[in-house]
Parts: sequence; structure tokens; C-alpha cells
Amino acid sequence: MNARRFGSIESGGSKFVCLIGSAPDRIESRTRIPTGEPGPTLDRVTGFFRAAIADEGPLDAVGIASFGPLELRPGHPDHGRLAATPKPGWAGVDVAGTVAKALGVPVAIDTDVNGAALGEGEWGAARGLSTYVYLTVGTGIGGGAVVGGQVLRGLVHTEIGHLLVGRLPGDDFPGVCPFHGDCLEGLAGGDAMARRWGAPAETLTGETLHTALSWEAEYLARGLRNIVYTLAPERIVIGGGISDLPGLLPLVRRALGDTLAGYPGLPEHGRDDFVVRAGLGQLAGAAGGLVLAARAAREAAGEDDVRGPAAVAR
Repeated sequence: MNARRFGSIESGGSKFVCLIGSAPDRIESRTRIPTGEPGPTLDRVTGFFRAAIADEGPLDAVGIASFGPLELRPGHPDHGRLAATPKPGWAGVDVAGTVAKALGVPVAIDTDVNGAALGEGEWGAARGLSTYVYLTVGTGIGGGAVVGGQVLRGLVHTEIGHLLVGRLPGDDFPGVCPFHGDCLEGLAGGDAMARRWGAPAETLTGETLHTALSWEAEYLARGLRNIVYTLAPERIVIGGGISDLPGLLPLVRRALGDTLAGYPGLPEHGRDDFVVRAGLGQLAGAAGGLVLAARAAREAAGEDDVRGPAAVAR
């Protein structure tokens, strides 16, 4: 990866983070663009890269880690487009195709959480592992699974935030998910915490904070149990702002042990390095864009070391 020069885009509901480089510690330039109307926003994004190409030379490929949902099936006529996203005006926008047409380089796209998972596997807390899950717990909850070195997706990408979890006794909060109400995101995302407790999680104190952390850990552990039993990960990496709440992850580890209830009885599930904080922090998604770009460049060059389909738009 190091000899090539890549572009990375992490697109979110509030901002696009664009950078040029080859690794998190080898970034030449970056910018942050507020997410507005699709046309003007993508014009500013591609303008950043066109200016960099004019000043510093060509890029080998661009990787996009995007908010979703996305159409990612290779060969599908809508590949690279956003699907029924709640972001006003963005449903159906051809994000990958627009960037590829503007820049004339291979462009790979995946979800923001899949990108973050790839970044953590290349340089972060999952480095050296082939099967792991990245979970972001922020305003909402999303997750990306890497199985055998490849991002897991089929008819659609994973939607781990919408797993069904059992409700805690005494919790009558209806949940905030507009689709399911009391799914994992609806009960344990940052928005859910703020609405349940009447204030953003990071501002809670005293007994309210103690109870909020306890309930959050229990709900996350119930979601992680589903992940453990269905995907058999070697590690679960947790990022997002809620993961930074002091003392939360030790509570999650303890609650996960309780909810696994001794089955299947692997000592690894109880170790401190099974559920860990993300190693790349806020750079995980953009780092994943670099991984996607590297895979797209190798695929375009016909090289043999591509680890899984790069979902390339040309």
C-alpha cells in the first residue's frame, strides 16, 4: 500500500472527511466538508481531489466509507447509490459513480462502519485478526463484520444496530428507532440515552450516570451475545462517542459474561482483549477508505492479493 497514493472519503450525515495519503500516519492533506445538498456537496468533495491532483500528481484510487443504506451488490444497476436513507435529498444519489466520473480513477465504496472495520483491521485494534466485528455506538448504532478477511455482505450489508434485544425489567422507554422502536439502536444508541435520561449521556452525573451506564452495558451485552453466537468473532471493537463514557467497557465485558452464562465456555470471551475500544478513534472510517482504495487499485491492476471484492465503480 505504501508506494501508492490514495484518496479517502468518509461521508456522514453531518460531514464529509476527505484525505489523501497511504496510511493513518502518512496523510498528505485533508479537509472537512459539511453535508448539504448532494450536488454542491459532491462538487466540493471532488474539487478537493481535483485540486490536489493538479498540485501534487495523480491518485491511484479513491475509497469511500459512506453512510447508508447503500446498494453494494456487484453488477447491480444501482451499485454505489444510496438507498432509502433518511438523510433528506440523498436517497438514490450515485455517490461512487459521481466521484469516479469526476476523477477518472477506480473508486471503491462500502458502508462507513465496514470501512471503519477495515481500518481497524489494517492499523487498529483488530490488526492481525481475520474475523472480528466493529461496532460504533454514537447517536445510533451500526456495525461491520469481517469474516475470513472479507467484509460480510450479501443481499444487503449488515445492520447490527437493528438486532432485537430483550428489554430490561422495569424499562418502559419505547425506544427511538423509527422502524423497530426497541431494537439495539432504539434502546442503546446515544439518542436513546439522551431521551431516556433527559440529557446527553456525556453530561449525566451521580446516581443517574451510574444507572445509565449499567443499563447501557446490559443492552450492549445483549447485542454482543447475538454477535458472538452468529459470527464467532475473535474480537469485538467498539468505537463511537458512547464508548468513551468512563467505566462503560468494563461493565459491558462483565455483562457479556453474565449473558453468555458459561456457553460455549471459551475463556477468550472473558478476557479484556475480547471487547476493546477502537484503536484509530475518529480516524477509523477514513482509514477504511484508504484500505478500500488500495483494494480498488490492486483490482484495477489485476493483482492477485485483493482480499475480497472491492466494489469498484469506474
